[in-house]
Order: sequence, then structure tokens, then C-alpha cells
Amino acid sequence: MIPVVRSLLETDLYKFSMWQALLHGHPGAHAEYEFLCRNSTVFPLAELADEVNAQLDHLCAMSFADDELDYLRSLRYMKADFVDFLAVFRFQRKFIRVEVKGDSLAITAAGPQVHVMGFEIFVLYIVNELYFRRFDQEAALAEGRERLIDKIASLKAFGLQPGLRHPFEFSDFGLRRRFSAAWHDEVVLRLAAEVPQYFKGSSNVYLAKRLGMVPIGTMAHEYMQSFQAFGVRLRDFQKAALEDWVQEYRGDLGVALTDVVGMDAFLDDFDLYFAKLFDGLRHDSGDPVLWGEKALAHYAALRIDANTKRLVFSDGLDLPTAFSLYRHFAGRIMTGFGIGTNLTNDVGLTPLNIVMKLVRCNGQSVAKLSDSPGKTMCKDETFLAYLRQVFHHPASSS
Repeated sequence: MIPVVRSLLETDLYKFSMWQALLHGHPGAHAEYEFLCRNSTVFPLAELADEVNAQLDHLCAMSFADDELDYLRSLRYMKADFVDFLAVFRFQRKFIRVEVKGDSLAITAAGPQVHVMGFEIFVLYIVNELYFRRFDQEAALAEGRERLIDKIASLKAFGLQPGLRHPFEFSDFGLRRRFSAAWHDEVVLRLAAEVPQYFKGSSNVYLAKRLGMVPIGTMAHEYMQSFQAFGVRLRDFQKAALEDWVQEYRGDLGVALTDVVGMDAFLDDFDLYFAKLFDGLRHDSGDPVLWGEKALAHYAALRIDANTKRLVFSDGLDLPTAFSLYRHFAGRIMTGFGIGTNLTNDVGLTPLNIVMKLVRCNGQSVAKLSDSPGKTMCKDETFLAYLRQVFHHPASSS
């Protein structure tokens, strides 16, 4: 077996930031996560079950190295007691199960949230790399390199155009759906070497440490969703989640995710207090231009200078889309772009559209009501109907 996971540090930064906040605020929470592939595959993912099990056995035997813990301690928002927890942390094999259901791969992680939430990113890139190992590696990498050359050329050409008030900056968000670890390394190294004026960091903490880059990330949907089960009134779960985040990070990691129950419902809760405390907002579903205009109108209504805030776009981006959004917004507000699959798995093969989402917490269903059709992942129709009713969210958007 060739291990896929190189280090427990090789996960997205927001896993660590959410992990710390939940360990401090809700250490007793119980959670369940489910894996789902949303698109068709060349061969059944069920064929990977034995290999995935072997990779998970390897993952559960790993621990953080001392230099990795020292690196985490060097990040000013990581607290000493959390890093001490990671020093003794091991993934527990009993909390994750791999099953075959027809041609599908069914992976479920269930247990104390602070022990199972970390599985997600590792499961996703394990499945991805095992899947793409079955294809012609030389042909894929040759195609990937040609496309990467074109991307770098487009960035350099973009730099020759007149600039706007705020600079163009993008980061690598491509860990979970990458073609392979080696290709991920190559892409990030090339971008850092050839277009450092635009390429500003990676969500991959392992690569950020290794290459001396800035690790990028704040929160994901699971953090906000968890508060649907933390005993607050459902209508108030977003405000409770944002308040806990503010108290945990005291000004660091200040980009809020907006689409757990839709942008409109988010802005209803994102009052002057939160708008001043958070540095900006992250887009992850729905029309990005409409979303950004709503954000700008909200800041204007609150009499906040939007030029002091940032909009981060991260929904299925490629560089042409990022350039277009930059031109639309960067004269009025700071922007940032997190590009994932199009950076790390653009090799001429159809990428897997796989996710591993929080579906239950403390024994009850949780969900997001995305601004894009098809992104809701919850089997409890009664809870979904109640959530839609509470937040006046149209059923057609799920």
C-alpha cells in the first residue's frame, strides 16, 4: 500500500479553526458525517472500498509530529490547550465505517464531534487519489502541465491590464479534490514561483508550512450547522455561531460564511455589530454577482465603508470567472478568490464531485439551505421544511 496521507497537518486550515472553537465551546457534541458522490464515475467507487479501508487504517495510526505542533503554536490564533489536545490526538478507527451499497461507496463517521470532524478532508482526498491512480498518469500530468502553463500565461496577461482600487489575489483551495499529492505540490510550487504577486497562499496547512506560505481559511458549513443542534432557538443559530466565533478569535479569522440558510437570511442576522467585527464574507453558492451586490448594499445601509471589507469567492471558480468577478467588484471592495478543483485536478479527466457533510448533531438532523440547487444534504424532510419555514427559504432552491 502506498499511503495517500502524508501528515495529519495536511488538511484545510478551517478544520483546525472550527475544531478549536468547537472543542472550547461544545466539547461534548456528538456528530455524524456522510460521504456522497454527486456525479457519475468511470468505474464504480465501490471497487475502492478495500483500498479506502487500508488507507483509513494508516490514517488512524498517525499522530502529529513535534515540528507540526510547533508550527500550529506559531499561528497566533491557535491556543496552547488546543495544540496540547492535538499532541495526544489519534483518529479512532471505530468511529468511521466504509460500506458498499451497490456500485456506491458509503462512508460514515459518527462519534464525539471533536474526534470525527477531522475525517472529512482526509476521506475526500484519499478517495480522489485512489480513483485517479487508475488512470494514465503520464497523459494526465502532461495535459495538466499544458493547462497550468496557460493559466500562468493568463495571469501574466491579466497583470498588464489597468489595475483597480484593490489588488487581485487568489489562493489554492484544492486539497480535497486534487488529482494527487505530487500534482498538488507541483501546481502550488509553480504558482508561488511564477506569479507570487497574485498567488497568496493555500488552505493546505502542510503545504503552507513546508513552503513558507500563508495558510488560508476560516469556517465551513459544518460549524454553522452544528449550532442548529446546540440548544439555541433555531432562528438564532447563526447569531449564536457568529458570537462564539468572535469570542474565540477576537478579531482573527474574520471572514464569515453566508449560505447556510441563504444570503438573505444571513444578512438579516449580520447586523452592525457583526458587520464591524468581521473582516468580510465568503461566497459558496448562488449567483456570485447578485450575492456580492447584496453584500455591498448591506454595508452601505449600515454606513460601513466597503473598501475596508473583503468578499471572498470560492464556488467552483476558474481564473476567467475570478477575473470577471474582480473587475466587477474590486473598485468598490477588497476581493479574494479561493480556487480548488480547477487548480489541482484540471488534467483532462472528469473530477469527482464528492463531499462528506455533517448530517446529524446531538441526535438531531442539521442542514444547509444552499443558494444553489442540489447542494442540500439532509434526508429529514420534516426538519428541512421547518428550516425553510423559519428562514422563509424557498423549497425550489434545495
